[in-house]
Amino acid sequence: MPTLRDLFCIRDSPSFLMEAHDALSAAIAQRAGFKALWASGLSISSSLGYRDTNEASWSEVADVVERMARVANIPILVDGETGFGNFNNARLVAAHLHRRGASGICIEDKIFPKTNSFIGDHHPLADVEEFCGRLKAVKDTVPDHRFVLVARIEALIAGYGQDEALFRAQAYAEAGADAILIHSRRPDPTEILAFAHSWQNHLPVVIVPTKYYRTPVAEYRAAHISAVIWANHNMRAAIAAMRNVCNRIIREEGIAGIEPDVAPLEELFELMAYDELATAETHYLWPKTADGALR
Repeated sequence: MPTLRDLFCIRDSPSFLMEAHDALSAAIAQRAGFKALWASGLSISSSLGYRDTNEASWSEVADVVERMARVANIPILVDGETGFGNFNNARLVAAHLHRRGASGICIEDKIFPKTNSFIGDHHPLADVEEFCGRLKAVKDTVPDHRFVLVARIEALIAGYGQDEALFRAQAYAEAGADAILIHSRRPDPTEILAFAHSWQNHLPVVIVPTKYYRTPVAEYRAAHISAVIWANHNMRAAIAAMRNVCNRIIREEGIAGIEPDVAPLEELFELMAYDELATAETHYLWPKTADGALR
């Protein structure tokens, strides 16, 4: 099975990471064929009843990631927000995530606490040297070569432009980042592609096309983008599906009409490996001898 680092180093086509926010969504994404997961800060926060403004603690996020890793054996890149504070918080978070099964962490260069990049226009950036300290602390604390550190640049989100984004990318590369996530809120990929062209793949480039979703993947392939994160679509799909079912059950005063449109219980049992439990019960709970007698 390819590691997260392997997936970032594929040159002929970008790798795709699918958002997951709990064990069930992780299992579904893996079953669909995705080779890696994005443990989304927005989606995990939402599933826990929080806003994406650092209201969820890093320990709550780590608990969710551990459950995801228990049911999925593909790499998990965790949205580490800003590192949840300074260099000390960042290295503690990274160490805990590594122990709990994460394959990497992505840290964004904003000031803690941060606000979701698509909300409002106030997105103060961290001092470059201070943020480089966060990156170095993570690398020193988790020296495992397989654990990938992604530096997320918010300069375009904050309105600072290409020069600032490239300056920060170079500084973060020198600080030890393994890949650069360049983020944009524009409805087209113009500034993302401009960054990729200037950056010349010095480190792998990761993108999140939530707003410029109409762009064909062929354009990312031509720009040598290393990875594309579908960042919140399991959560948004779940919202739409649950809203529809709840509204129909209220309206129809029953569940007969919705039964063909929801997953059968058997699919849920399969996703959560109930068959493994049944097999284990026959082996451990009621073990028998070769002639069929109970031991």
